Amino acid sequence: MRGLLSALRGLNAPGHRPAARKALIAGSRCGFCGTPANSKTQPRFGLLFDIDGVLVRGKKPIPAARKSFRKLVDSQGRFVVPVVFVTNAGNCLRQTKADQLTDILGVPITQDQVIMSHSPLRMFKKFHEKCVLVSGQGPVLEIAETYPGALTLSLCDPLVFGLHETLYLFSTLRLQSGLQERGQHRHAEGNLPAAGHGGSQPAPQAAAVILFGEPIRWETNLQLIIDVLLTNGDLNSPHSSPTPHLPLLACNMDLMWMAEAQSPRFGHGTFLVCLENIYQKITGQELKYEALMGKPSELTYHYAEYLIRSQALQRQWGLPITSLYAIGDNIMTDVYGANLYSRQLEEGVARKNSKAVAKMAAATGAPAALPQEEEGVWESELALPAATSCKSVLVCTGVYDPRRVTETVFHGHRDFRFEAALVDPHHLVQDVGEAVDLIFEQEKFVPQ
Repeated sequence: MRGLLSALRGLNAPGHRPAARKALIAGSRCGFCGTPANSKTQPRFGLLFDIDGVLVRGKKPIPAARKSFRKLVDSQGRFVVPVVFVTNAGNCLRQTKADQLTDILGVPITQDQVIMSHSPLRMFKKFHEKCVLVSGQGPVLEIAETYPGALTLSLCDPLVFGLHETLYLFSTLRLQSGLQERGQHRHAEGNLPAAGHGGSQPAPQAAAVILFGEPIRWETNLQLIIDVLLTNGDLNSPHSSPTPHLPLLACNMDLMWMAEAQSPRFGHGTFLVCLENIYQKITGQELKYEALMGKPSELTYHYAEYLIRSQALQRQWGLPITSLYAIGDNIMTDVYGANLYSRQLEEGVARKNSKAVAKMAAATGAPAALPQEEEGVWESELALPAATSCKSVLVCTGVYDPRRVTETVFHGHRDFRFEAALVDPHHLVQDVGEAVDLIFEQEKFVPQ
């Protein structure tokens, strides 16, 4: 992409683009208390923090993180502005991530402040009470069980399939994929049931495929996902390339992410590139997604705005949060996503008509959202947002490094088009500490 390099080279000075709108002083949730705050100290803005590359690098906290969060809580440990953590990681429970953040930041974080890459699945009610294949790593069973009615059960660390006959299903999947015949099952041999157990009854049929994140053993997951897609979920049948294929939902699109290594690591977006190309090579058709979640998807930002609204509601604030600030380290996810969502908000697509929300409702299988004025709509995940802007703030402690601006290709997902304006952050700062200070200055906010 010729325009990308020039766009990136413009990111050389902190705060290089002025804020488009000044916010008024209004309300925010104080973290863990429902007591109304003084209206004179209520902010009209909320903060969306990325985690990897902003607050931590691998398991190591970024030095400015703890100090900056001391500015966001009062003497009782309550947040003075609404805060949500938005990560594309999907390998743990929200409560686990909240506990990790509490230890890292030195302030109490609740799971209601955390959005994992798979969190928007809560809105996809049409896939509840379904038997689905789920790919990922970590405690996949525990994660799946947090979604109401999801009929899933872990087979081993990277796979979930169905509610019943776990060992039988694992054996059947291995046999159907042909891995046993080629001897490629040796790394998971200890998890296999006794030979011959898989022939007694058919495997249940999958209704959808959900991709939480990059797995441990890519070749195994790629084979089994392709098997399910090409048999329309019926592993008792041979490949047939059904059109359309089963609904496919992906919860993370990061091509790369930053850990403790000096260079970025492969992310779930890289796994998706593999899956898309294998499917197209076999079938001659393009792999289609029912939904893409995680940053930069508007679904994730809409869900984050919902959590900000929920904090405001619990805090009993009379005035809505109208400005969001998204702090991240990745131009292709954090900046692109925040700018894309801000465009939607600023154009009034979400506020003045319900097309965007109706699209989300159709995708998730939920009833169409009610107008903002309807009683109780603030509690709805698909209510029209109160925010009118989402400013992107890029830090230099993760994937983005101003000393190595050499990218000349678009690293975003295949289904997102490149636009120079969408990879141009509203503000560029060194670290999360500078980000918090800048936002307080922009909002003229002084915590009481």
